[in-house]
Amino acid sequence: MLDRDGFRPNVGVVLLNARNQVFWGKRLRTHSWQFPQGGIKHGETPEQAMFRELHEEVGLRPEHVQVIARTRDWLRYEVPDHFIRKEARGHYRGQKQIWFLLRLVGRDSDMNLRATDHPEFDAWRWNDYWVPLDVVIEFKRNVYEMALTELSRFLPRVHHPNRYLRAGMRTQRYDDSGFDAPRDPPLVVPPPEGLAGNGVVPGPEKA
Repeated sequence: MLDRDGFRPNVGVVLLNARNQVFWGKRLRTHSWQFPQGGIKHGETPEQAMFRELHEEVGLRPEHVQVIARTRDWLRYEVPDHFIRKEARGHYRGQKQIWFLLRLVGRDSDMNLRATDHPEFDAWRWNDYWVPLDVVIEFKRNVYEMALTELSRFLPRVHHPNRYLRAGMRTQRYDDSGFDAPRDPPLVVPPPEGLAGNGVVPGPEKA
């Protein structure tokens, strides 16, 4: 489903934890990292598409998240021809997106990168809100910057467990139970059989 200008309606998801860190997913069989995103099907509202994509890509359901905000208007990016399937070239230009800011109210263990038979990610981690754009595929970077900037004014206030730590003391990191939580490496999910590989080039965009 394309608009008259050749852009496919799409949604993007910025998912926060209690520390305002964001879900950061590594695309299957690549070294690129990105937020969950996906197309809006015919008859869907952007919010309905967002919840569907959230479950398909991350395994979360509506009860696991709180919707905080969304971008006011569509944000667009064009896709270079060599990333577009041959049958779509000439009429497909890229994506126009509504971005949602969500907060996880469930647990990390509620997430499941293998919720469907066609996973988008093979690893994930919590990252600082201002993600490193150099690991994002180049043609998406401007939209990421615009979305994060617009949504940043809606970030919830973070309540630190102890605001009276003496200067020079190590700041503790806490999980949802209130106990000190060490920084974990990315959580890696083994790819489905037949999908193992070390390619670094993203696959074609879904037209």
